[in-house]
Amino acid sequence: MQRRFRSGHRDIDLVVEREGVIAFVEVKARRGEGFGGPIEAVNWRKQMELGRSARVWVARHGRPSDAYRFDVVGVLVDGERVRIRHVQGAFSLHPSA
Repeated sequence: MQRRFRSGHRDIDLVVEREGVIAFVEVKARRGEGFGGPIEAVNWRKQMELGRSARVWVARHGRPSDAYRFDVVGVLVDGERVRIRHVQGAFSLHPSA
């Protein structure tokens, strides 16, 4: 597992491998849902940034046998209650994006 892979001013929170699948994971936390939930905060612009950083990671560390996906972990803090939601394969990007 690699935490905080940086590529210029962009980053990926976690890069994890399990059974030959590399997951690029964005972790978003929110206090309440007044401005939307944490999962929804990973909009198309953030997805494009993650895709650019992931391409750099693959160029540096990738292996031909690896498969890749993008996950999002949402953390919602509401008072003393904390809810965590992990969405595997939360989005995909067109290869030319």
